[in-house]
Amino acid sequence: MHRFVAVVVVPSVALLLAWGAAAQTGKGAEQIKLAGGTQGAVPFPHHRHQKALGDDCLACHAFFAQEPGSIVKSKAEGKLAPKQVMNTMCIQCHRDRKQAGQPSGPIGCAKCHIKE
Repeated sequence: MHRFVAVVVVPSVALLLAWGAAAQTGKGAEQIKLAGGTQGAVPFPHHRHQKALGDDCLACHAFFAQEPGSIVKSKAEGKLAPKQVMNTMCIQCHRDRKQAGQPSGPIGCAKCHIKE
């Protein structure tokens, strides 16, 4: 009986736990704090945006990798211009959604940036 538990049950449970963890990590963090320059950090409700975009990760991640710190890294490498993500992608998406009569996020700087 101990051999059955060690050989079959333990690896099966470990596999299920790993599979569940992998499924959750594919969605990324629920809440992300983005560097917002001199205007202050931007708390970003990641899962809320995923839901609003129908889990279309490439709506944003076509421009930067799906990994923590990728926006800062892409800016440092010159792949993204300063303010490109917030001012071009975020605000434009919010404007487009508002114009289409869909729920949208804030458009003004002070609505997202929080000085600490």
